[in-house]
Amino acid sequence: MTPVRLFAGGALVLAVVVVGVLMLSGGGITRYDLTFPNAGQLVTGDDVQIGGRRVGNVKEITLTDDNQAKIEIELEDDFAPLHRGTTAIVRATSLSGIANRYIALTPGPDNAPVLADGATLEAGATTAPVDLDQLFNTLDKPTRKALDDVIQGSAVWYDGAGKDANKGSRYFSPALSTSSRLLNELTSDQQAFTDFVVSSSKVVTALAARRATLTSLVTNANATTSAVASENTGLDQSLAVLPSTLRRANTTFAGLRATLDDLDPLVAESKPATKDLAPFFRRLRPLVAEARPTISDLRQVIRRPGANNDLLELLRKAPRLQRIAQPTFRNSIAALQRSTPVLSFIRPYTPDLVGWLRDFGQTTANYDANGHYARIQPIFNAFNVNNQVLVPKGDAARALGSVTNQFQRCPDAASQTPADQTTPFRDADGKLDCDPTQVLPGP
Repeated sequence: MTPVRLFAGGALVLAVVVVGVLMLSGGGITRYDLTFPNAGQLVTGDDVQIGGRRVGNVKEITLTDDNQAKIEIELEDDFAPLHRGTTAIVRATSLSGIANRYIALTPGPDNAPVLADGATLEAGATTAPVDLDQLFNTLDKPTRKALDDVIQGSAVWYDGAGKDANKGSRYFSPALSTSSRLLNELTSDQQAFTDFVVSSSKVVTALAARRATLTSLVTNANATTSAVASENTGLDQSLAVLPSTLRRANTTFAGLRATLDDLDPLVAESKPATKDLAPFFRRLRPLVAEARPTISDLRQVIRRPGANNDLLELLRKAPRLQRIAQPTFRNSIAALQRSTPVLSFIRPYTPDLVGWLRDFGQTTANYDANGHYARIQPIFNAFNVNNQVLVPKGDAARALGSVTNQFQRCPDAASQTPADQTTPFRDADGKLDCDPTQVLPGP
């Protein structure tokens, strides 16, 4: 064999070895172990994805000593190694299928320590899926029965509505397209979506703890809806007159805008005063607190259990009292109107009457050993004054009427007229029915 042929054969063998190594290596494989509470219907060969792209597959599924699922996965070297902080969750491509699960990885930050080949992600970094049967198992028997009724009721609802359902199916594709965009937005930030699901779970748990209250709420809402439905005729009439009402209200609303514009200056002027309202209300608070007993007592006065013991029952009897008292009030008004001239005539003589009572009492109160100072003896005027000279009257003039003959004296006519000539009193308008010439004799 010539050296040339020997060299060519060696080169061929070397090329075969290089190709074999490259083919056997296949770009390299990195293995990791994931620990889940359960396998979540995973099977060997299921995909391992990062960001929706297949980066590996499930190699083996085994059971650990503490009865947890140990999932061995293989990743292509282009997506390995993983870093500490990586999380894994088992997802399903749909809710209704089986054996359609995959593992979604969320890689840790690049500056975190690298996970070596064969490292294990413990249960704290993994999440198992929640299947529909697990969800249904959390419901009690009455709730499952109610859900069954809903499904059967939906069947009755759609019975005979095939044509309408076919019309609705035309919009199914746009709805799916929109839903796809929505799901893409949801899965774009898996951590935020996970937090949302966890928070929703807490909300549902809180609602489940108050299922009795929710049941009462639904029952009351049903009763309210039934009451509204029973008044469908009145509701239909109200809806019929609503357009005309709105048209009429449009004019009012148009005028209201101008009114609000006019109120702007008032509001602007009121703003400085409003700053004093808060201190005023703080000071008013103790008064309101102390007024509670008073308000309570007032409430008892206005309305109290029992018969004939509060203001409401008194007001109910007021119409009867009004019918009885109306003639009496009418006669009283007439009597007062007739007595007004009498009172008007007597009123100016009040000082004379009071003075007489006062002076008479003082005069007759004092006494000595001979008795009271006052001696009462009727004396009639038997003289006339003529140029400051007393002239005796005749015997015929000694009768009381002929001596005095003063029956229409004016107020203050019982005393001598002072120098300012302010007596006798004639009232403001000078119409008092009296004779100013009837005065005491003498200057």
